[in-house]
Amino acid sequence: MSKVIGVRFKEGGKVYYFDPLELDIKPGDGVIVDTARGIVFGDVAEPPHFVPEEQIVASLKPVIRIATPEDHEQRRIYKEKEKEAYAICQSKIEEHGLVMKLVEVEYAFNGSKIMFYFTADGRVDFRELVKDLASIFKTRIELRQIGVRDEAKMLGGLGVCGRPICCSSFLSDFIPVSIKMAKEQNLSLNQTKISGICGRLMCCLKFEQSGYESMHKIMPRVGKEVITPDGNGIVADNNVISETTVVKVQLSDGTFEMRTYPFRELMNKSGKPYGEECEGCENGCPAMAEEPFENSVPVEIEPSEPSDAGDGPDGDTL
Repeated sequence: MSKVIGVRFKEGGKVYYFDPLELDIKPGDGVIVDTARGIVFGDVAEPPHFVPEEQIVASLKPVIRIATPEDHEQRRIYKEKEKEAYAICQSKIEEHGLVMKLVEVEYAFNGSKIMFYFTADGRVDFRELVKDLASIFKTRIELRQIGVRDEAKMLGGLGVCGRPICCSSFLSDFIPVSIKMAKEQNLSLNQTKISGICGRLMCCLKFEQSGYESMHKIMPRVGKEVITPDGNGIVADNNVISETTVVKVQLSDGTFEMRTYPFRELMNKSGKPYGEECEGCENGCPAMAEEPFENSVPVEIEPSEPSDAGDGPDGDTL
């Protein structure tokens, strides 16, 4: 076990572990740490605690110091300069006629470098742009092309739910999402209705997926013959949210009627109620889930777009 603190470099960004040494560090404090991108100012997201060695993916670097008032003031000054740098870079992009969209500008903590994040449909020859920016700012210039998901994370916004989008508020890592998840959750397969403001499938499709998967394992599949309180019937539909099943039941007069039951009131042909655990349930109940549920068509998972925002405080390595 190693003692660590969790440090975040951007709001909603990934949390990285550092060695707190013997410093009295509390959540919300500012700290100065050494990363692959140089000396960086970060905010403490997790107080000192112990984690297993296998959770530490790289060598644990120590915290240099707790941020002083001077460090906070320096950070504020460079934040203000970022707005000016954005306007200058935008004008230069238009001057050179480059087909690229400037997203964000970020100063290094000590002002030794300025990073310009942009999106573009293809490769962009920005060598002349870099020369112009270097002559204006008299410091190291770095341009990084990012993807649409990274752009949404940086800019933020409101989702169709009316809340701030997940990636900019609390989701530190992008997660793989597939159209199969929308299908299993009985959502509309209209791309515009299941896509976020970035144009990709909404990350929140992943949140409830495990619940749907576990319920599909114990609920009777569509087309299966079941025993209801009103007699035998055929499963027509399942509602995971309400945990009910629609069954086509044959009545005593020979007619058929669609009726809805809590799925736990139904029994399979062996007379065993659905939803009860039995031997082998940890591997999928052999009595109730011997076949995959209907319409389960394998779909390749859409790969998570690599975070072109960089190797460093908000990339994957430090």
